Amino acid sequence: MQRLETEVAVPGQELLSLSLPALTPEAISPVEESFELSLVIPTFKEAENLRELYSRITKTLRLYNFEVIFVDDNSPDGTAELAMDIGRNFGNVQVLKRNGKGGLSSAVLEGMGMARSDLVIVMDADLQHPPEALLGMVEKAFQGHDIVIASRYIPGGSIANWTALRRCISKGGIMLAHALLPETRKVRDPVSGFFMFRRQVVDGVKINASGFKILVEILAKGNYRTLAEYPFRFRSRMNGDSKFNAGIIMDYFLFVLRLRLGWF
Repeated sequence: MQRLETEVAVPGQELLSLSLPALTPEAISPVEESFELSLVIPTFKEAENLRELYSRITKTLRLYNFEVIFVDDNSPDGTAELAMDIGRNFGNVQVLKRNGKGGLSSAVLEGMGMARSDLVIVMDADLQHPPEALLGMVEKAFQGHDIVIASRYIPGGSIANWTALRRCISKGGIMLAHALLPETRKVRDPVSGFFMFRRQVVDGVKINASGFKILVEILAKGNYRTLAEYPFRFRSRMNGDSKFNAGIIMDYFLFVLRLRLGWF
C-alpha cells in the first residue's frame, strides 16, 4: 500500500514523519474500505467511562460501519486493558497503549495513523462529549463538509455547570485564537475538542504533536474548502478526574502565539 507522509513536530526534536495510508481506490483493501468512520479517542484514567461510552457510540452509529481507536497514555486504572477487553468482544476496536503521557495532539496523530476510514472523528472519553451528537455531525460531513465541529457557542449549543471563571477562560481562548489566527474567525468554537475531518485536510501538513488544542492548528494550517458547526451540550464530568489546570492555559497561550509567529 502506498503511504502519505505527515511531519510531526515534537519539542526538542527534529520533525518526525507520520506515515499514513494513501486513500486511493487501488490502495484500499476490502477491510479498510468497510469502515465509513474512524473514531479516535485519547484516554487517560477513563476506565469508569469506557463501557458506557462504547455502548452509546454503538447505539448512535448503528446504521454506519465504524471503528473505535482508543489511544491510552499508560493509565494506572486499567483503561487500556478494559479497552482491549472490549476489542476482544467486538471487531471494530483498536487499542494503542503508549508508555507515558504523550499528550492529546500526539494521541490524535497516532490514532489517525491507525484509522481505516477517510473520515476521522476526535472526541474525549469522559462523556462530556455526548456520543448522541455524532449522528448530526456525521450527516453534515456526508453533505460534503471537510470539517465538522461540535460547538458549544452556536444556537442550540450550551455548557452545563461551568463556573464563571471557567467560562471566561474558554471565551478568552477563543478570543485569542480569533485575534491571532484569521483562519479561525469563521468558527464560533475553534477550541472544541469534539470534531471530525477528512484525512486530506491534514495530508502534507506539519502538525505539532505537543499541542493541546489540535483543532486550532488544523483550522490554521489545514487543506479544506468547507466546514460546519453542529450544536451540542457540553456535559459535566460524571467519573474520573479533570485534566484541566493552569499549566494547560499557559501552554495554550504559547501554542497560539507560536502558530501566529510561524515558529512550528
